[in-house]
Amino acid sequence: MASSLTKDSVRPGTPGSEKTFFGHPRGLATLFMTEMWERFSYYGMKALLPLYLVAPGGLHMNAAAATAIYSVYLSLVYLLTLPGGWFADRVLGPRRTVAVAGTVIMLGHLTLALPSAGTFFAGLGLVAIGSGLLKANISTMVGHLYDGPDDPRRDGGFTLFYIGINLGAFAAPLVIGTVGQDVNWHIGFALAAVGMGLGLAQFLLGTRHLSSRSDIVPTPLTAEQKKSTLTKSAVWAGVAAVFYAIVGFSGVYTLNWLLVPITAAGLLIPVLVIARIKRDRELDRADQSKMTAYIWFFVAAAVFWMIYDQGGSTVSLFADASAKNTVFGWNFPVSWYQSVNPVMIMALAPVFAWAWLALARRGKEPSTAVKFTMGLVLIGASFFLFLAPLAIADGGHKAAALWLVAVYFVQTVGELTLSPVGLSVTTKMAPAKYASQMMGVWFLAVTAGDATTGLLSIAGVDLNKTGIVALEAALAVLAGVAVWMYRRKVGELMGDVH
Repeated sequence: MASSLTKDSVRPGTPGSEKTFFGHPRGLATLFMTEMWERFSYYGMKALLPLYLVAPGGLHMNAAAATAIYSVYLSLVYLLTLPGGWFADRVLGPRRTVAVAGTVIMLGHLTLALPSAGTFFAGLGLVAIGSGLLKANISTMVGHLYDGPDDPRRDGGFTLFYIGINLGAFAAPLVIGTVGQDVNWHIGFALAAVGMGLGLAQFLLGTRHLSSRSDIVPTPLTAEQKKSTLTKSAVWAGVAAVFYAIVGFSGVYTLNWLLVPITAAGLLIPVLVIARIKRDRELDRADQSKMTAYIWFFVAAAVFWMIYDQGGSTVSLFADASAKNTVFGWNFPVSWYQSVNPVMIMALAPVFAWAWLALARRGKEPSTAVKFTMGLVLIGASFFLFLAPLAIADGGHKAAALWLVAVYFVQTVGELTLSPVGLSVTTKMAPAKYASQMMGVWFLAVTAGDATTGLLSIAGVDLNKTGIVALEAALAVLAGVAVWMYRRKVGELMGDVH
């Protein structure tokens, strides 16, 4: 598949030197297609998940339970990026870890495709584990294709890779969502498995074009460490098995016995990880100052993702129940709303990149704190806008689809203001000792945000109520105002990072 997009190399000596992928190492084609198909499977299943959970032909849950499961699942995916990165660094290396991840994800989707409620949550768990393993490592392998951070092709390579992510995310709801909603839910989940299978096949066939560095285990475990890790893992697994066996046989087990511990971990682990780095006495004063500034960005990002990720649950469930999902009189599946964000990302990302560069040339580019302020205000504005269709539905009418498209549009603009900037500032502010771990710390902000949504849903809060939506919107705007008010203090703490 990738060979049709390649041409003769103009820079011999790079991985896959006989051909290039739009002027980049041929291995990028392998990783581009792998990630595109993996995102196709991930976003397709994600678009179906909350709708299947509430559907009479699905698990027929209430909206609060569906939102809780959806949020906890997303929280778990991002939480598992930390052990996913550790597993590659200490055990298998990035290349073999991604191969294992693809296999686990495919098995997870196949398990979801089984017409049995009993295996559904096992399937979700497998997809979450595989996604955590893959997400932490495939971007690392893109970086391995280039000659260090100063390679002029590096940024362009990651841009192409990002396009692959959004192509998969755009197509998935249109294909998997349509089949799942209009034909059969489990055939839709099976299509997600097919997508991951295609990605895995692409990866295995093109693996020879990847850098040899992707095979290296950077800091392998010693024999003693392996024994200790296996022993501790077995002990904790045994404790969990005994605990849940007791709860199950006692007849008091409910789904909350599983959701609450995961939610608690999603909130507690980010705090513990940041506290551990902050307390490290080996960090000098400059690094300590930067970590203090980073906490501001981390908390702001957690608030942002708490609202943003409800686009796939709260907003989607509202669309399913209370929106007029038609265009020019033609009905479309609710899952199609999830294609709005990726297509807007592909359209607007180059505009934002150009705008920041143009402002930088004039010395007027906003600071990181100001960009975060913009992102928080915009995500808050998206939920203030969401109040309009909620009011229409409360009046006994169906809200027009364009209201929801507008909500997703504002959220996308907010994402482009905050998310790429957050990734960039994370790499810039990371202490040298934690350079490879800080990206996982950034993803923990998503974990914390989604875990908060999950906790609210578990507590029975109806997130589609006007008062709750207004409260969340106000919280985001207030967080943006707080970052704005303390922007100079945060800038001082950042030191030489701009």
